[in-house]
Amino acid sequence: MDHNSKQSNLFEINKVITLPLEEEIKQSYLNYAMSVIVGRALPDARDGLKPVQRRILYAMLELGVRHNQAFKKSARIVGETMGKYHPHGDAAIYDTMARLSQDFSMRYQLVDGQGNFGSIDGDPPAAMRYTEARLHALGEEMLTDINEETVDWGPNFDESLEEPLVLPSRIPNLLVNGSTGIAVGMATNMPPHNLGEAVDVCCAILDNPEVELGELMALMPGPDFPTGGIILGREGIIDAYRTGRGRLVVRGRVDVEEGRKGRNSIIISEIPYMVNKTNFIETIAKGVQSGMIDGISDLRDESDRNGMRIVVELQRDADPNLVLRQLYTRTQLQSTFGVINLAIVNGETRELPLKELVQIFLDHRREVVRRRTEFRLRKAEDRRHIVEGLLRALDVIDQVIHIIRSSDTATTARNNLIEELGFTEIQAQAILDMRLQRLTGLEREKLDTELAQLLMDIERYNSILSSHLILDSVVKDELMEIRRNYSDKRRTDIENAVGEVADEDLIPEEDIVVALSRDGYIRRMPLQDYRVQQRGGKGVKGVATKAEDEIAIIATTTTHRTLYLFTNKGRVFGVRGFSLPEPKTGKGKLVGTIITLEKEEKVVAIKDSHLDGAKFIFFVTKQGTAKRLPVEELDGLTRAGRRVLGLSEGDDIARVRTTSGTDDLLLTTALGQTLRVSEEEFRPLGRQAQGVRGIRLDDGDSVVGCDVVGDGRQVLFISARGIGKRTAYDEFTQHHRAGYGVRAMKLSEKTGELVGAWGVQEDEEIIVISSKGRMVRIGAKEISTLSRTATGYTIVALDEGDTVADISIVRKDDEEA
Repeated sequence: MDHNSKQSNLFEINKVITLPLEEEIKQSYLNYAMSVIVGRALPDARDGLKPVQRRILYAMLELGVRHNQAFKKSARIVGETMGKYHPHGDAAIYDTMARLSQDFSMRYQLVDGQGNFGSIDGDPPAAMRYTEARLHALGEEMLTDINEETVDWGPNFDESLEEPLVLPSRIPNLLVNGSTGIAVGMATNMPPHNLGEAVDVCCAILDNPEVELGELMALMPGPDFPTGGIILGREGIIDAYRTGRGRLVVRGRVDVEEGRKGRNSIIISEIPYMVNKTNFIETIAKGVQSGMIDGISDLRDESDRNGMRIVVELQRDADPNLVLRQLYTRTQLQSTFGVINLAIVNGETRELPLKELVQIFLDHRREVVRRRTEFRLRKAEDRRHIVEGLLRALDVIDQVIHIIRSSDTATTARNNLIEELGFTEIQAQAILDMRLQRLTGLEREKLDTELAQLLMDIERYNSILSSHLILDSVVKDELMEIRRNYSDKRRTDIENAVGEVADEDLIPEEDIVVALSRDGYIRRMPLQDYRVQQRGGKGVKGVATKAEDEIAIIATTTTHRTLYLFTNKGRVFGVRGFSLPEPKTGKGKLVGTIITLEKEEKVVAIKDSHLDGAKFIFFVTKQGTAKRLPVEELDGLTRAGRRVLGLSEGDDIARVRTTSGTDDLLLTTALGQTLRVSEEEFRPLGRQAQGVRGIRLDDGDSVVGCDVVGDGRQVLFISARGIGKRTAYDEFTQHHRAGYGVRAMKLSEKTGELVGAWGVQEDEEIIVISSKGRMVRIGAKEISTLSRTATGYTIVALDEGDTVADISIVRKDDEEA
């Protein structure tokens, strides 16, 4: 090499070395951060394990310490793991293994420990040389089929061995056991759940990938902590399941025992998850000494192997409820669990809602079953090939023996079998390896039986691989087997939050008007703000709107009732009246921030949950489809929502009504047709059903009204330009469903199309709201009663370009509430 080339190379080397310091630090820190995030701190969304946990379980499998085998020293397991797969120190490995065996840390233990593995008091595990461990039966389920090419493998730290990059995991471990971890700039904190409930959720999503969150929460209402306790309120659970983040308020379980002479005791039998019992008791003692907690005379820890029992003796005549409130606010008897469902998905970190978390696990199980089936199919076909060769060899055994005896070497014999009798190389080798006992009749019968079984297995494997429905059924069957073998009762109860109840109690019950704008903003307003006016009044400004954000729906209710929000996609959500915003100015709050709406989904109807003894919810869609749903299907409805109507493409819900089971219904269209039909012509259907044809429509027409025919009522028709009338129900004779109906109101360009039809009494009042936010409240008796062919009179005077958006009836019992 000449002098110039040496100088050039040196220059290139110097260029590489003299990078800017800030760039080098930035790149090095990013590399370190990603190494911590992916390689140490966060779990994989498929098996729910961090790398160290996965390596411990696999090392135990390799050591043969299964659940039905003898225990091995923990030091041996730690050494195996550290030497082969995890060179980050024995302390980290042992601490992780100890946690996997703690019944107060893991909802379902994956490691079966023998010895002192720590306690809920905060005692550390004994040294690893004193304790022993083996796989728990459920821990083995994490590793089932791992040797059947079901998962990907990668090199260990020194590339001398291979380790699994993920475990097959027959259980939804991330959901069942949760996970905690702090990485660089991010953290995960996932609560554990009940195994039986988690499997039910998995099966529900397998059966119907579009299942609603509300239906999933009916199967799995919330987390289930190993230490029991009580979760206050469902709002945090809904947030966690809907977005991947939530805030759970958890309380310990307490009872009050009555003693002599007014000396009562508070017995604490469960404390919140991840609370150290010793520290908790010390906090109470310090609170009593400092005077922050009053009314306690003695404090004892009577816990034993049968369970936890902390006795808080009260002073004479002390109020147990007052002491409990102090314990809740000033100790860890009530704590907050911040849910962060952060996990690694395809090498990236993601916050996972419940459905997505479960779907990732199910996709992983599908992949495991598919790869396992391909492996078994390949093995079965290879074995079939050999068995078929052995059976054919038995048929020509004399020729086979002659060829073998006349051959000088095994290689020659194998070649001669291939050339003279047409065996394959694999079959020929199997024939040479065949023992003489195979020549007996019994052995031939065994080969025939084996071949028949192989053919059946091959057919089954092919059916699994050719049909995703059959593959899903295999995944479901295996999940149900896990449920039968390992599920147990829920330990954590879920109750209404004290804070929620207090909020409601602090807010006086008052009548309110709830308005939803066309842009999706919702707000509530006091009903008393709208005075009764005469027919033709201009009304008052009800909601601050812009031309591009007009009012779409209004409803009357009270602050203490639940509102049912029905969407055009056939779903319904439950929202408390007092939880809705009451802004002094502005449009309110986007309804999509209160409930979870899908793309192109919007609220089309709002109803008060005060059903007055109704037995059914009656739906009619814009295209004329109708359905009757039992009101029990809405029991326990929250803002998680649930599906109540299956819709055909392009159809929306038009009206929602409550019925008694024997009512007549008046279906009204935008072009002025009305059909009176008995609801008994519509048989009750389940939540997923689409319904049947209710009214037949002309081209360009759509359903805008559905009213229950009632005694002492008349039907109120109102058009888009504020023209309306009342008409007696007797003018509409009953017909069968799926008819065209009769004329309800004479329409013209001046009146515009009908907005809807509502049943009213003379002593009731009507709130009319325009698309530009103008409201008018008038008595029903102010509206004239006319025949069904009449046009009507002006009910509300509208500005140029304004139209009627919606109507709400103020019932007499609502005014007296």
